[in-house]
Amino acid sequence: MSAVDLRTILADPDHSGAYFIDVRDADAMAQTAQGLDFAVMRVDLAGCTDKDGLMSRLAKAGGFPDDFGANWDALSDALRDMAWRTAPGYVWLIENASDWRDAHHADFDTLLEILNEAAFEWAHADVAFWALLPFPGDKLTALED
Repeated sequence: MSAVDLRTILADPDHSGAYFIDVRDADAMAQTAQGLDFAVMRVDLAGCTDKDGLMSRLAKAGGFPDDFGANWDALSDALRDMAWRTAPGYVWLIENASDWRDAHHADFDTLLEILNEAAFEWAHADVAFWALLPFPGDKLTALED
């Protein structure tokens, strides 16, 4: 895929959402998003052992306000607002999520649901909102099965 195609895709709010991508594409996606002046938030879940750790890492990467409640409802509210970090679009790169997903299936599904709902809300405002979850190729193939 060319850089122009990637820019076109990322700039289109109608296709926003939470997607699994190949880990080898993460840097190109982040660079392309930065080229569009999107806010790019990188969240590293390596070594993350629980939901509290997840919330802490998301809040730090997103620069969430100090009064962030660190629960699913607060995360949903924060992702749908982002008033403290205005940008023409948003890209969340949630890296090293494979082990966290394996250990926390239900919470992982809740996170994906919240990310997709936020993307849907932002699309109504004509703003691109992407949550990209880079997985190694073998784990990516397993997700498709």
